[in-house]
Amino acid sequence: MTNDSKSALLPTLFIPHGGGPCFFMDWNPPDTWKKMGTWLGALAGSVGVTPKAIVVVSGHWERPEFSVTGSPHPPLLYDYQGFPPHTYQLRYDVPGDLALAQQITGLLSHAGLSVYVDAERGFDHGVFIPFKVIYPKAQIPIVQLSLKTGLDPRLHIEVGRALQPLRKKGVLIVGSGMSYHNLRRFGDAFGAASDQFDAWLTDAVCAPDAGTRNKKLEQWETAPHARLAHPREEHLLPLMVVSGAAGDDRGRRVFSDRVMGVTVSAYRFG
Repeated sequence: MTNDSKSALLPTLFIPHGGGPCFFMDWNPPDTWKKMGTWLGALAGSVGVTPKAIVVVSGHWERPEFSVTGSPHPPLLYDYQGFPPHTYQLRYDVPGDLALAQQITGLLSHAGLSVYVDAERGFDHGVFIPFKVIYPKAQIPIVQLSLKTGLDPRLHIEVGRALQPLRKKGVLIVGSGMSYHNLRRFGDAFGAASDQFDAWLTDAVCAPDAGTRNKKLEQWETAPHARLAHPREEHLLPLMVVSGAAGDDRGRRVFSDRVMGVTVSAYRFG
């Protein structure tokens, strides 16, 4: 932990985590995920300080009640299928942080939200794959926060609001998902639709005030081609959490690329 991280108000981030273990295997064409991987690899530098710890909300963990990982040494969950054998041997032995998990439960409970500490659950690939690129030394403790079944956007924004105080304590809050996530609808035929959805989403994120931004994000289904971009919105809901945690900080798009024919973007607040 650097001295700066004790006083700096860290940003909140919504990042794309790619397709399975895509950054650690050959792909066809070879550069499919290169731009995204390069951007993730430079992300730590753009944050500016070394976080004391990281809270990650991934699109790959849903629970009936909000849950946080409580293991001091969370295992990895290789929750992808059909990839080369070596991708099931990847390691990212990052520590957990029970004290931070307890802080999260306290903040959510104070906000009237029930939360459960899961002492056994490990990190899914929405966590360990991108963070193996972002912070490859695996030295910064990570706690994962689940989504809640039902995927209510307003509720997830409220969760983010409850987590705001952590930003003043050197904690980086990250949503890990995909701004476009329809596994059956990749390809050039869907590029124009993805562009329209991405333009709407970017406009919502970059709204001049937090109230307008969060109201738009709550109504994301009104966006052009919303259900084409997200037949199910679990990969979009992490954005709601980090928007809530951003408070009054303005949002901006910090990455965009054409991946497998569609537009995928990342956003930063603060």
